[in-house]
Amino acid sequence: MRLISWLLRLVVLIVLIMGIRSMFDNFRSGSWFPAWLTGKEETETVHTVVLQEITAMGKLELVKYNFKDVVEQEVVKTWLPNAKAVLIVQGEAIGCVDLTKVVIADITTEQEMLVVNLPDPELCVFKIDHSKSKVYNTEYAFLEEAKLVEDAYRQAEKQIQKSALDMGILDQTRENARKILTPLLEKASGKKVLLKFPMNTKIDKLR
Repeated sequence: MRLISWLLRLVVLIVLIMGIRSMFDNFRSGSWFPAWLTGKEETETVHTVVLQEITAMGKLELVKYNFKDVVEQEVVKTWLPNAKAVLIVQGEAIGCVDLTKVVIADITTEQEMLVVNLPDPELCVFKIDHSKSKVYNTEYAFLEEAKLVEDAYRQAEKQIQKSALDMGILDQTRENARKILTPLLEKASGKKVLLKFPMNTKIDKLR
């Protein structure tokens, strides 16, 4: 009987030791202690998200031009050296057609042909990709450096807009609209489709 009692005590002791060790490991890892007691730091993030506007996206993007430009911005001064900044800028311009402007009256049927009158193509996006752009060098900018760089980016964005228009992005948008929309509409309607755009004819004023 003494042997059995002794074995039972030994088993209880082993279980107790294992339990204490397990608790100690948990305590050491901090999972059983509050953060203020263990010194373990916790990060709390609070977001306050406000939905400002919901916009219906009906602009069909049809062509994108990618640009790379080296911009030299200079402020001419009378007495001090001219402040200069050189930027390497990358940006894009996107031509699109706003399909939200199409109404039922713009879609007509002539015999076995479906005629769709589309609005003028637009330059819906022209912007600088700041993640791929950088300031290459500045000279004599001093306290004006931030404004000098900001003005350079602004001028670069305007140049992207002008270059895209000069290179015919709107004509390319019009052509791509015909290439992409015509077969889709023909398959959906089972008819031949003719896409029309407004006639923008410039008439010189009589002198």
